[in-house]
Amino acid sequence: MTIHIANAPCSWGVDDPKNPYLPPWSKVLEEAATAGYKSIELGPWSYLPTRADELSAALNKQGLSLVAGTIFDDLVSEENFANIVELTHNLCRNLSQVPSAEKTPGNPFQPPYLVIIDFGNPQRAKYAGRGELAPRLSPADWQRMVDHIVTISRLAWQEYGVRPVIHPHAGGCIEFADEIDLLAAQIPHDVAGLCLDTGHLFYSGMDPISWLDRHFDRLDYLHFKDV
Repeated sequence: MTIHIANAPCSWGVDDPKNPYLPPWSKVLEEAATAGYKSIELGPWSYLPTRADELSAALNKQGLSLVAGTIFDDLVSEENFANIVELTHNLCRNLSQVPSAEKTPGNPFQPPYLVIIDFGNPQRAKYAGRGELAPRLSPADWQRMVDHIVTISRLAWQEYGVRPVIHPHAGGCIEFADEIDLLAAQIPHDVAGLCLDTGHLFYSGMDPISWLDRHFDRLDYLHFKDV
């Protein structure tokens, strides 16, 4: 099995694009290319240029391509869902119009990917990594979140050809073993794959190797972290 290794702006501490202390995006692209990477993630929307022509020029200058973009937001509440749909359009429009990473041999899906992460529930963030204490969503809230994920996954895949992958995340409403298994059972692979993250799995009480094996057939994309 071949794995292509890319990078992401979060390796430079890029999380909130409104943070005035972030490194210039041009520096991040230059340093990623200098380090030998051929692909990079988009990072938070509006950090890298949001016009596809400007972004393509910046990537081509450094010999880089995009491998993924990320939704990192509240996927549960109905009030926020219109914002999520708009963000999905913005991300996927850019991802589908700029240089994209090479397809990995053995992976049926061509990059780029849309990494879908639920985050924004303060009660869940408070108990990140503490599965025995973290409050689970009610059945109604869970189903609403699943419906939202299915909607944006189909939008990304069917309208833009961007492969959606769901990323269980510490402090989000999809974090622990029971939630990952339930999500995988409810959302079929033809709708969305999984992006498991070794650091988040370990932080949340799971053995990364066994969990990568457990959901190997659903894995389209991986995040590696050292915790």
